[in-house]
Amino acid sequence: MSFNLIFILLIFVVFYFFMIRPQMKKQKQAAKFKEEIKKGDRVITIGGIHGKIAEISDKNFIIEVENGGRLKIEKSAVSMENTMALQKNNPVA
Repeated sequence: MSFNLIFILLIFVVFYFFMIRPQMKKQKQAAKFKEEIKKGDRVITIGGIHGKIAEISDKNFIIEVENGGRLKIEKSAVSMENTMALQKNNPVA
């Protein structure tokens, strides 16, 4: 009986350290990234739209796209992974 309880607790601990904790860390990192974006930064949205931040509000960005077009997007629509890769490959752009 106690072996079963220990086994269940062990499964929960492993599940926490390999599934829940890394996901929470990634969510915190993404939230920090979105708060640190400033006017003039180049971003890529989850949908693949490339643009430069023109204005920032509480929950939205206005991005400038090619030929001067402007789009209003939610902060949650910015892809952290793609934007970080863009900034790594084109640090000056």
